[in-house]
Amino acid sequence: MAKLKSLYVCQQCGARYPKWSGRCENCGEWNTLVEEIATVDKKAAVDRSSGRKLIAEKFAHVTAEQSSQRIATGFSEVDDVLGGGMIPGGVILLAGQPGIGKSTLLMQIALYIGQTKPVLYVSGEESASQVKLRGDRLSTKQPEQLSLATTTSADDIAATVKTSEYNLVVVDSMQTMAMAEITSAPGTVSQITNSANIIIRAAKATNTAVVLVGHVTKEGSIAGPKVLEHLVDVVLQFEGDRYGGFKLLRAVKNRFGSTAEVALFEMQGDGLRHVDNPSAQLLAERGQEDGSVILATLEGNRPLLVEIQALVNPTHFGYPKRTASGFDLNRLNVLIAVLERRTKLKLAESDIFINVVGGLRLQDPAADLAVCMAIASAAAKRKLDEKLVVYGEVGLSGEIRSVAASDRRAKEAKKLGFLGAIAPASKPKNSFLRSVADLREALNTFLTK
Repeated sequence: MAKLKSLYVCQQCGARYPKWSGRCENCGEWNTLVEEIATVDKKAAVDRSSGRKLIAEKFAHVTAEQSSQRIATGFSEVDDVLGGGMIPGGVILLAGQPGIGKSTLLMQIALYIGQTKPVLYVSGEESASQVKLRGDRLSTKQPEQLSLATTTSADDIAATVKTSEYNLVVVDSMQTMAMAEITSAPGTVSQITNSANIIIRAAKATNTAVVLVGHVTKEGSIAGPKVLEHLVDVVLQFEGDRYGGFKLLRAVKNRFGSTAEVALFEMQGDGLRHVDNPSAQLLAERGQEDGSVILATLEGNRPLLVEIQALVNPTHFGYPKRTASGFDLNRLNVLIAVLERRTKLKLAESDIFINVVGGLRLQDPAADLAVCMAIASAAAKRKLDEKLVVYGEVGLSGEIRSVAASDRRAKEAKKLGFLGAIAPASKPKNSFLRSVADLREALNTFLTK
């Protein structure tokens, strides 16, 4: 007889403990231990320990036929992010905030591939009729090879994948899936890990492409155990503002391609649409007030022009307020300290607000100089020339450091009619660049109006 005992499993890292505690000793997270019933079968463990000799194949004799049989998704930018399309037998994990458009994107991909290849869309959160309503809204075509199913059984999905009837299987979402052998509730570490394992094994055995949808926590990281990200071949993050603006699809992990590519979409009435010229759209409604600076940034390998807005007001409280939308708040505090220490600006008694137009979240170090110049422009009530773009990393001593892909940033600015770029010095010399050595030089030279 199998012996039952209770274990407490961390929902973040999967560590197991014999008794409950408020904090996981492995990952340091609080209130993540959940009680689960573990089955210990000594006979089964002994049976599993027996193995057999592996049949190895010479490396030179192994063929890579699968790489030339990628499945196009219908979005050229998504194909670029994936490294050329979906790999047969590859498992993709797609994560993003609720309402960001994960199901919409996957339904559009399924509708496209379903016109030529058999596709199965499995939903654990909606009924087949609800999925059909979304599909009818996104496309008037009725692909004959697209099938819908609703289940929360990972065993049934794995058995269906093993039949080799489908080239692509979409599972929406992993947090609703469960195995009959495991007594814990869906969404727990045991259920997510084991459910993903059996689906991935079935996909690899039959060369079936599988897309798993994952939820995210309130901090923005992928929910569930970290081991889930290690099990899959590709991890895609869908980011952006759920109420408007651009949506960004980026690869956090990719065994079959680069993680530097980014796809930009815009949500419309008939689904997600590729953005042809995002820089022009972001600058279409730009104002001409002080505190407005155009940043030449990079999203993956793509140059992008985005407006940085700053507002500086006298504080009415004892402690000045600093708020940033689309920019790291800790980095903003560092840049404000550099401005006060290395220039003549006095910001200790001012509330400072920073906004990145378009709902984008910047992680590019080259945004430092643009943020500093926007704050200085708003504080001094002086405008920057509207035909100049800005980029450069700011050091703690106020020096302007070089950044990656300076030529691509400048080329994008030229394409949209800008006359120059305030940037760190580069080699070889470029007449388009207005080189600055430190923050004080940049402010004194270009904030003159």
